[in-house]
Amino acid sequence: MGTTTRYRFREYHVTTAPDPTALPTYQAVCITGDEHDCAATSGTTHTPEELTRWIAEHCAQTDHTSYEQTTHTILRAEPGNWQ
Repeated sequence: MGTTTRYRFREYHVTTAPDPTALPTYQAVCITGDEHDCAATSGTTHTPEELTRWIAEHCAQTDHTSYEQTTHTILRAEPGNWQ
């Protein structure tokens, strides 16, 4: 007769929150193009307004209208308890 083994797994609860001492950063890459993407990049900006200004300038110079935006935020983990 076989034995049955039962495993119980506990969960570790963690919450995350933006680090109030670190500013988020924003970046955009132009993805307009028929054969290949333009790939012009805004570089790192520190406000959404700076990013919008770069997109507006690039659009005015090139008529490119499609961009991929990336936002980076530093998070702090706030550990909870094992349950």
